[in-house]
Amino acid sequence: MIVLSEDSQRTSGKDAQTMNISAGKAVAESVRTTLGPKGMDKMLVDSGGSVVVTNDGVTILKEMDIDHPAANMIVEVSETQEDEVGDGTTSAVVIAGELLDEAEDLLDSDIHATTIAQGFRQAAEKAKEIVENEAIDVGTDNREVLVEIAKTAMTGKGAEGAKDLLADLVVDAVLAVQDDDEIDTDNVNVEKVVGGSIDTSELIEGVVVDKERVHDNMPYGVEDANVAVFDGALEIKETEIDAEVNVTDPSQLQEFLDQEEAQLKEMVDQLVDVGVDVVFVGDGIDDMAQHYLAEEGIIAARRVKDSDLKALARSTGARVVANLDDITEDDLGFAGSVAQKDIGGDERLFVEDVEDAKSVTLVVRGGTEHVVDEVERAIEDSLGVVRTTLEDGKVLPGGGAAETELALQLRDFADSVGGREQLAVEAFADALEVIPRTLAENAGHDPIDSLVDLRSRHDAGEFGAGLDAYSGDVIDMEAEGVVEPLRVKTQAIESATEAAVMILRIDDVIAAGDLRASTDDDDDDMPAGGGMGGMGGMGGMGGMGGAM
Repeated sequence: MIVLSEDSQRTSGKDAQTMNISAGKAVAESVRTTLGPKGMDKMLVDSGGSVVVTNDGVTILKEMDIDHPAANMIVEVSETQEDEVGDGTTSAVVIAGELLDEAEDLLDSDIHATTIAQGFRQAAEKAKEIVENEAIDVGTDNREVLVEIAKTAMTGKGAEGAKDLLADLVVDAVLAVQDDDEIDTDNVNVEKVVGGSIDTSELIEGVVVDKERVHDNMPYGVEDANVAVFDGALEIKETEIDAEVNVTDPSQLQEFLDQEEAQLKEMVDQLVDVGVDVVFVGDGIDDMAQHYLAEEGIIAARRVKDSDLKALARSTGARVVANLDDITEDDLGFAGSVAQKDIGGDERLFVEDVEDAKSVTLVVRGGTEHVVDEVERAIEDSLGVVRTTLEDGKVLPGGGAAETELALQLRDFADSVGGREQLAVEAFADALEVIPRTLAENAGHDPIDSLVDLRSRHDAGEFGAGLDAYSGDVIDMEAEGVVEPLRVKTQAIESATEAAVMILRIDDVIAAGDLRASTDDDDDDMPAGGGMGGMGGMGGMGGMGGAM
C-alpha cells in the first residue's frame, strides 16, 4: 500500500538520527572558532552582496542560509539565549553540538535514545543546581563588578580595543534606565555614527532624535527648554469625506484662507501660552504653522517616530499629548539643552542634560560601517548581561571555570544514578568540557594540557580556576574580574539540553518533496518547508559553505 505521495521522502530509524545529529553538529562547528577572547570573525555575504563581519554567534546563524529543520533547532537555541540573556549564544550552540556528538557515540553503543534523553535531563537539572549553589552573590550597588561583567561580554569582539570606556558607558546607561527592580534595555537607544574612533563614543543623558528643525528661522539651540511631545499634526484637519467649497468672488476665497491661517495661529498660540520652547510632532506641520513657530522662537520637529516620542516623554518627563486643546504646563517636560548638531555628516536634534533621565542614548562611533555595526552588537550583549546581573545578583567565574567544575561534580553525581542513564550523565559532563577545550584551541594553546591543569586545580577545590586565553595559564578568574551572570550558564545548559533531546527523539523524517516549491516565496515557512525538500543530507545548508 502506498500512503505517501511519490514526491515525498522518508528517512527512518538510525539514518534519520544520524542525519539530524550531523546537521546539528555542523551548525555548532560553524561558530565554534568564534568562541572566547581570541575567537576569529566570520564574513557573511548574502545573495544581494551585503557583507556582515562578526563573531557574534546569533548574528552568524541568523545571516547563514540554513534550511535543514534539525539545524534550525540549534539556531533557535542561540536566539533564545539572545532574547533571555543577551550573551553566551555561541557557548549555548557549541554545548548543544557537543551533546549531540556524545549522544551519537552512545547510540553506536546501542543505548536507546530515550535513555540518553533521560540521562541528559537529569544531568541538566543537577548542573543548574550546582551552579546556583556555587554562584557568587554581588550587590547591585557594586559598580566595579558590573563594569567587569560588561567588559567580559565585549572581550573578543570588535569593541575590545575600547572596552574600558564602553563598559563604563553601558553600566551608566543601564543604571540610568533602571526602574526599581525592573530594567528595560530598550530605553537605552544606540545611535550609530560612522566617523571618528570607537573611543570617542559617548553617553547622552537624554535622546538624540534623527530629525532637523523644520524651519531655517528657528533657533539652533535652546537652554533650559520646556519640551512638548504631540502625537498629532499641526495642520488643518481634513474632512473625512470629499468636500467642495464654492466661492463666488475673490473676497470669499481670501476669507476662507484667513480662517485657515487663524486656526493655525491659534494652535501655535496654545503652545506659546503654556510656555513651550521645543515641540516634537508625530505627524506633519503646516508651512504657515512653521512660520508662526519660528516667529515665536520655538524649535519644532515633525514626523518623529513613535519610539522617539515615547523616549522623549520618558526622558524629559513630558506627557504625550493627543489633542492640543488639552495641553497644560503639567504636560511639558524639561531638558537642560535642546540643540541641532552635526554628527557624522547628519543634522540631528540633541535633547540632553536631563536630570534623572529614564531614557538615554549611546552614541557609538567607528571608522567604518562594519566596525560600528560590530561595536553595536557588542554593546547590545553588554547591556543584556549588566541587566541580568542587576536582576539576579549572582555571577560565575568565566574562562571555562564553571564548565570544568560542573564536569567534575557531574561525574561524581553519575555514580549515584542507576542504570544506563549513568553513561548519559557522564557524557553530559564530557560535553560541557568542550568550552574550556575550545577556548584553549582558539587561543593556540594545547587543549589537553589546559584541561589537565584545569581539572587538577578544581580537584583541589579551586572553583574560580579558569583558562587565561592570553597566557595559557590557569588563574583565578574571580580575582581577575572575568565573571559573567549566572543566567548565561543556566539558560545555555537548559536550551542546549532541550534542543539536543528533541533532535535525539526523532526517529522518522517524512518530507513532502513538493513542499519546497510552494515555500520558496515564503521565508517564514523556510524552516519547515525549505529544509525538508533537501533532506538528503547537508544540501539544505548551502548558505553555510558560501558564507563561511
